[in-house]
Amino acid sequence: MYHNPVLLEQSVAGLSVDPAGTYVDVTFGGGGHSRRILELLGPSGRLVAFDQDPDAAANVPADDRVTFVAANFRHLKRFLQYHNAYPADGILADLGVSSHQFDTADRGFSHRMEGELDMRMNSDRGVTAAQVVNTYPAGRLADIFFRYGELSDARQLAALIVRRREENGIRTTTELADAMSPLLPRGKENKVLAQIFQALRIEVNDEMGALREFLSQTADALKPGGRLSVISYHSLEDRLVKNYMRAGNFEGTVEKDFFGQPLCPFTPVNRKPLLPDEQEVADNPRARSAKLRVAQRNASPNPR
Repeated sequence: MYHNPVLLEQSVAGLSVDPAGTYVDVTFGGGGHSRRILELLGPSGRLVAFDQDPDAAANVPADDRVTFVAANFRHLKRFLQYHNAYPADGILADLGVSSHQFDTADRGFSHRMEGELDMRMNSDRGVTAAQVVNTYPAGRLADIFFRYGELSDARQLAALIVRRREENGIRTTTELADAMSPLLPRGKENKVLAQIFQALRIEVNDEMGALREFLSQTADALKPGGRLSVISYHSLEDRLVKNYMRAGNFEGTVEKDFFGQPLCPFTPVNRKPLLPDEQEVADNPRARSAKLRVAQRNASPNPR
């Protein structure tokens, strides 16, 4: 299986699908969420699917209701306008790395397999993780590990990388993991390596920048009453999603008009994130950190 979709029923139910509506899956991947949306759409319904990974194109169903966009979701508005799908009735995003990406060794996303240190979501363009670890100065590497991996020993990790690359260079996932080994706490090696790889992946793909750009376009890209359904996998993503749905900005501070009324483009549908149940985590361990938030586009910036 290319990817086992996480929180499938809950995330699609959050869209409250209108059979004649237009919906957008901005992280198509293996198409699991998209296929469930298509099952709920009628003949006049429409789905626009985004994915920057060239491998995802092979999963697009032969369905006239589907428009596939081979691009990053940071270009949401431009492509929806181009394809006459603007504004939409609902937008879904599953921010996780697909199982296919993790399990393809030469993509370099996992420390558990030997492969080239790549980590690009779009393997046709951009800087690779190998270029990051072999060229970035120690201070910048430390900042990446601290901000995106939330690692307290970020400076020491960066120093290890600099020392190793001066000797032989670091080109593979195994070489990176080996370079980090002196600082990996016993019994928590895999957890810390996952944080290191996460930090590099976020940097390589500018994931936080892309997420901010995407979220900031969703209010305009949705009709009043339209739904935004987002699955995140770590606190950095979830914080941005939570704050934007709550306040319409990334600081989480609700602005008010002259009369003291809150100016918010969205109203959260679920006050707390929805989590996968024990059975889903048992069936798909990669779902264990998933959080789903759903919000509805307000008819005006003053929802209350």
